[in-house]
Amino acid sequence: MGLACGPAHADRRVALVIGNSAYKSAPKLGNPVNDATLVGGMLKKAGFDSVDVRLDLSASEMRRMLREFAGRTREADMAVIYYAGHGIELDGNNYLIPTDATLETDGDVLDETIPVERALFAVEPAKQLRLIILDACRDNPFAKTMKRTLASRAIGRGLAKVEPTSPNTMIAFAAKAGSTASDGDARNSPFAAALVEHLPKPGLDLRKAFGFVRDDVLKATGYKQEPYVYGSLGGDDVPLVVKQAATGPQANPQDAIRRDYELALQLATRDAWEAFLAAYPDGFYANLAKGQLNKIGAEETRAAAEQKAKAAEQEKARLIAERAQKVEQEKAAAAAKAAEEARVAAEKQKQIEQAKAEAAERQRKAAEAAAAKALAEKQAAEKAKAELAARQAAEKAEQAAKPTADRQMPEVEQKVAALSPGSTPALSAADLAKSVQSELRRVGCLTSAPEGEWSSAAQRSLTLFNKYAGTQFDVKLASVDALDALKAKPGRVCPLVCNFGFKADGDQCVKITCRAGYRVGDDNECEKVPEKKPVATREDTRKRDADRRANEAAPSAPQASGQIFCNAAGCRPVGKGCRIERAGTADASSVMAGRTKEVCN
Repeated sequence: MGLACGPAHADRRVALVIGNSAYKSAPKLGNPVNDATLVGGMLKKAGFDSVDVRLDLSASEMRRMLREFAGRTREADMAVIYYAGHGIELDGNNYLIPTDATLETDGDVLDETIPVERALFAVEPAKQLRLIILDACRDNPFAKTMKRTLASRAIGRGLAKVEPTSPNTMIAFAAKAGSTASDGDARNSPFAAALVEHLPKPGLDLRKAFGFVRDDVLKATGYKQEPYVYGSLGGDDVPLVVKQAATGPQANPQDAIRRDYELALQLATRDAWEAFLAAYPDGFYANLAKGQLNKIGAEETRAAAEQKAKAAEQEKARLIAERAQKVEQEKAAAAAKAAEEARVAAEKQKQIEQAKAEAAERQRKAAEAAAAKALAEKQAAEKAKAELAARQAAEKAEQAAKPTADRQMPEVEQKVAALSPGSTPALSAADLAKSVQSELRRVGCLTSAPEGEWSSAAQRSLTLFNKYAGTQFDVKLASVDALDALKAKPGRVCPLVCNFGFKADGDQCVKITCRAGYRVGDDNECEKVPEKKPVATREDTRKRDADRRANEAAPSAPQASGQIFCNAAGCRPVGKGCRIERAGTADASSVMAGRTKEVCN
């Protein structure tokens, strides 16, 4: 990133950078020295007239450096102090801890540390901007071991809120007052890495730059650490690096490469493409040129194979004409066949390379068209921004003509991330609610039609947007910030949810159709219908026992016994259901031969 400043930087800018890591009475901190070195290098590249980087300072050294820096700020327009290390808050006041501090009791804080007010005093002479950046909100080990001389004395977590009394003064904390910051797992803390990414951007207002720093740190720490800025600036933009005005139309460095590429494309020779690659060995057009070379190489290979095939055919004809031996003829025929196969393969390879070259050429033209469109859009945006700046300047001039009493406004504390260079047109509550619901419906978070009332369905849809977009908007009301965030999303954010038996197809739910023998299962996928198996049933023992008892109770059917019964009338078979019994003395009247009788049921 080129940050050196030319004649446009007539203002004098000075900076003091301090990083304390090697504490004698506390564990060594890993990042402050690295962070101070990184931030100091950024300020030097940004063109500051004086950047003094000091590491691992004792109390006396810190006081001396602040005293000397205060002398340099008397002739400066912009003064910046960056401090990385331990800090402590005592009874609402903030103190920077040197490396030789022991802090055995709370009373030692007043003797062994440097008040933040001392740093404010050092930057106060600067004429335009006074900026103090404190990467000192770490979890302080001194506060845990320090003895309290007064039980009611408050020692806070992190640093306390600061309200600068001087105008055009800003104090940036790595974490909001009352919370601690993280050193992270990398060489530099998330806060320092975000500072060097955004602060040196030419023309970027400091309030906007610290807003971007806040967003980066929140994402890097899983929304656990939120940087904060105290103080206020005026209405004009205050960048750390002034953006130099363009002196005329800026030539696109790709134009010359494109012209040379098109010239080589017209020549379409190996020498032309090799000359182009010698001048431009890397980049998009170099890759296209290599493709054209491959195409030419394939054509040369094909031509050589074709020439070889012709020579083989001529040799075959010569051998046949001279009635050469059969072995020589077969060799010649095999060579001719192989040459023909090589020619066919070369022809195919040529076609492949030609198709690749044509595809690459189409891609080049599409990329150039996209670049031209992006340039047109950028120019249109810059024109709109210039018109907005002119309109704001006119409004500012009009406000300057009003009495001073009409322009006085109460100063309020605000987060840097909430600042924006433009203003949003005012909307009524009903129009705002309807606009937010329309955008929620567009990104797939709302299924019902938008309406002028902020209903419970709209609140649920904004909750879904917060979940999938990683935002934290208040869902109880429609806000302009939420509307801007929704408009910034190019497509669907919330996933499409379909009922059972349907699946998502683009932005619609379509019914799931299974082939014969399959049905939709519990997991909303097609599964095979299971075959019905015969079910074994147990015999009802109660019915079986009842049938057996009935059969036993019923009289047996008369059956022939096969016996012969004889009496005075003669002999005959015993009838069905009858039997022969021996007669007793009581049956004297029916006594028969053999004293037997026939008894029937």
